[in-house]
Amino acid sequence: MRRNRNKTVRTLLANHRQLHALSLTALAAIILAGCGYSQQGLYPQNVRTVSVPIFDNHSFYQGTEFDLTEALIKEIELRTPYKVTSASNADTILQCVITSVEQARLSRQRIGSVPQELELRIAVDFRWKDLRTGQTLRQREGFEAVGRYIPTGPVSETLAVGQHAAVQRLAGQIVSVMASDW
Repeated sequence: MRRNRNKTVRTLLANHRQLHALSLTALAAIILAGCGYSQQGLYPQNVRTVSVPIFDNHSFYQGTEFDLTEALIKEIELRTPYKVTSASNADTILQCVITSVEQARLSRQRIGSVPQELELRIAVDFRWKDLRTGQTLRQREGFEAVGRYIPTGPVSETLAVGQHAAVQRLAGQIVSVMASDW
């Protein structure tokens, strides 16, 4: 009985080693095949600099263009390999127009119907253009982001809170669009 048990244990160990070796071989094959992954970065490699002039603003909400331009410059510098510079020194230019800024009431207080939560929606058209070739790298129209705020007490947030949230979201989305096509 003891011999049968030792033989069974040796057989199990041999099978385990074979299974382990087979698993390592399969893993190595998967890694070597690459599964379609690339070492190439997310952003076009032939671009080093971007010019971001102050946005045009076709909305009633003046000043939004400065906040959005600043947020976009910071986002480009933070998330991409590009350096933001003047148009005379840049490889590319990111031109943007704020087409609309709108507020909408999301909820109201039961007593007095005072707006309780508001939404600020900013829409832009933008074009990222290669200044060396004149080719448009990316272009979007009607690109939107939303920021929410609560103007009533006890929170009492101002319009600037909603605008800041929308601007930050929009800058992040524009930089994401600048990434290479998959």
